[in-house]
Amino acid sequence: MNLANKITLFRVVLVPVFMVLMMMESTAARVAALAVFIIASLSDAADGYIARNYNQITNFGKFVDPLADKMLTTSAFLILLHYGRMSVWALMIVLAREFMVSGVRLVAAADGKVIAASMWGKLKTVSQMVAIIAAIILLLPAFPEAASKIATDVLIWVSIVFTLISGIDYLWKNKGLLKM
Repeated sequence: MNLANKITLFRVVLVPVFMVLMMMESTAARVAALAVFIIASLSDAADGYIARNYNQITNFGKFVDPLADKMLTTSAFLILLHYGRMSVWALMIVLAREFMVSGVRLVAAADGKVIAASMWGKLKTVSQMVAIIAAIILLLPAFPEAASKIATDVLIWVSIVFTLISGIDYLWKNKGLLKM
């Protein structure tokens, strides 16, 4: 297994660590969760850079890297929903897009094809990660709840716009796979 794929798997391992820390009620645990989420987010950029620049692109990486991103962001969104910082509707849009994309990827895989992430998909992931980082920071006691809720809502809905655009782009580019 190459370095890029090891970094991707490291991100998967960080997901439950992040979730446990976020569910703890202490400020120290939230700060630790923030650090874990940032490390996991940066690992997404690192594994992609290494894969592209050191000839380590693999079908495993093309498949597992976006899956690791989905695990990280979806777990964070579920926690934000738990804390009242994300609406059910926003989460439903994210989940619908992720299930749809995963379904198309599975259809492609059944035909022996692997679909790499698109620019819109990457922008979606970055916008979600930025929104989540900001939301975690704004959950800290130093920020007034009303103001932080509004700021979090704005950032999450911006990421939802990218989620919708990337989902439409993904369907459009892969419509040939969906013909019966």
